[in-house]
Order: sequence, then structure tokens, then C-alpha cells
Amino acid sequence: MNGVILCVGKLKEKWQQQGCAEYLKRLSRYGKYEIIAVDDVKDPEKPSDALIRQNMDREGQALLRHIRPTDRVICLCIVAEAPDSVALSKKMTAWSGDGRRNVFVIGGSNGLSEAVLSRADVRLSFSNLTFPHGLMRVILLEQLYRAERIRAGEPYHK
Repeated sequence: MNGVILCVGKLKEKWQQQGCAEYLKRLSRYGKYEIIAVDDVKDPEKPSDALIRQNMDREGQALLRHIRPTDRVICLCIVAEAPDSVALSKKMTAWSGDGRRNVFVIGGSNGLSEAVLSRADVRLSFSNLTFPHGLMRVILLEQLYRAERIRAGEPYHK
């Protein structure tokens, strides 16, 4: 399968950069995967709800510029279906059959704008917990790698 991880912000931690690079290398056996990061919008120390929404909208517009009309957009959200690894691999098998580009979207620290969420074809959760978006990139890439191994009939940790 081919996939794009579309996300907000640059990775500041070296271990997150290394983790992403490692899983992208491992995923290269199964398809073309890439990361596209847009700039995050910094909030002041005590932003109003209106300013938070405005900043989310600005990040959302930056994300939407990288989404093509034919893309399958999979938004990572807390409130969404949370498949196990085998179920995710089955979804990926179905997604890989129609030739559409699969775009996994990770929001910034305030989440995803309504415009991005309304563009989603699928909403996917990895947990009810909140993760830093840099860590979520590593988690997503690891789970995509695990799902690719399952799809290929290779062993994986259960």
C-alpha cells in the first residue's frame, strides 16, 4: 500500500525523528510511504477559545492544501473506531485495492479543524488517551508497519 502521513509541526525530539526514519525504512518494503508536515500555529500562553479555533482553522487549511480530491483521508481522532492490528491490516487491504492515495492526518496540539474532519473518509482512533503529535507519528508508522507485516503473512508481536 502507498500512504502519506500528513501532520502538523516539525519533530523536535531526536528519538522521534529516528523512530520515524526507522519505520519509513521498514515500510519501504511494502510500498511508498512519506511524511508531509505543515507548520504549526503557536498559541499564546492563555489563548481564548476563539483564537484556538482560528489557529486550528489555519492549520487545517495548510493540511487541506496537500489533500487531492481523489485521496482517501483517514483522520486520527480520539472519538472514532479503534481497530486492533489485524482489523487495521484488513482495512489497509481494502484501501489498497482501488488505487486511491491514502492520507493519514495527525492534527496539532489542539486537534483537527472541522474542515479537515469533514473531509475525512475514515476516522481512526489508536486510544482514548491523548498523545503528543510527534509521538503519534511514531505510533502510526509502527502500526502501519505491523499491519503491512500481517498483510504479507509475516510474523508480528501479538
